[in-house]
Amino acid sequence: MTLTRSICSRRLTARVAALLFSVVLAFTCTHWAEASEDWLGAPPASQPLPSLGGATAWINSPPLDAKALRGKVVLVDFWTYSCINCLRTLPYVRAWSQKYRPHGLIVIGAHTPEFEFEHSIANVQRAVKDLGIDYPVAVDSRQTLWNAFGTRAWPTIYFVDAEGRIRYRQLGEGRYDQAERMIQQLLREAGRDKVPDDLVAPKSAGTQAATGPQGSASDETYLGAARAEGFVAAGGALRAGSAATYSPAERLGLNQWTLAGTWRVDAQQIELAQAGGHIAFRFRARDLHLVLGPTRDDHPVRFKVRIDGKAPGADRGSDIDADGTGRIDVHRLYQLVRQAADGRERLFEIQFLDAGARAYAFTFG
Repeated sequence: MTLTRSICSRRLTARVAALLFSVVLAFTCTHWAEASEDWLGAPPASQPLPSLGGATAWINSPPLDAKALRGKVVLVDFWTYSCINCLRTLPYVRAWSQKYRPHGLIVIGAHTPEFEFEHSIANVQRAVKDLGIDYPVAVDSRQTLWNAFGTRAWPTIYFVDAEGRIRYRQLGEGRYDQAERMIQQLLREAGRDKVPDDLVAPKSAGTQAATGPQGSASDETYLGAARAEGFVAAGGALRAGSAATYSPAERLGLNQWTLAGTWRVDAQQIELAQAGGHIAFRFRARDLHLVLGPTRDDHPVRFKVRIDGKAPGADRGSDIDADGTGRIDVHRLYQLVRQAADGRERLFEIQFLDAGARAYAFTFG
């Protein structure tokens, strides 16, 4: 059986250089398709839970200490709040925390940022509140915990037994039943009584809903100059470092995108300099998301979405109205298309009615 696991971006082979963590841009996720890969696997024998002292801040808890957690079963979830794969995993992590907390499970969310705006503790605090996370979150803005655990991708979940040893780790989405069975096993090994043997089935919507049954023919696509792929325009390539006016391509192939208007292209994002600019992307997936933010938090940016030249109607995402209107008020992932079915190519267009929009990456589901 061939197992496919989407881990917040494109194939590992296309991202090897990005795994050098000397700069923020080195963070990337991967999209791996592996035959007979053991995604719920054991790390090196008897690997102890690393120190948690490198966290820059803690949310929902005072600082936690690895030694003080001895005797508890611990689950550590490495995530970042604009990652669609992390968001789709969250309903299960939340449900496990609530269900097994009375039986001695401690869930810790290790928030390691990908984009610059995710380094802001205020942004992480807002996201934690909006996402309904009530378990401790270690803010890992210096990537100290990421490196100590040897993490390679978002999301990665570590399962720690009551003796303080990392017993298993899981990369990416899926295999939730097996993960929960592991929680139950470790709790029973720790001598906990009356550990439930049923499985959670959380209901989720919006950006946290499971991916479509047919999968996606479109991969995560970054717009900033450091990792941009698939860009086409009448005037040629992206011009990094200064504002430039772009004329859109006349035609787009699958997974190609184009710009119109005056944009400044930086390493991580593109920023609209004048109102009226737009982005177009030809995709094939059930859902389309775009990581967006305003240049200034006190100046929201209005926008309008079209699918194949028409208002989205019933195909609208959770962050827009049926007529395609929406507003960027904070830096986060916005769901702009959510179809009842997928399987055909469609042309997505977003026009910004105000200057100051920042766009980072498309993701799909």
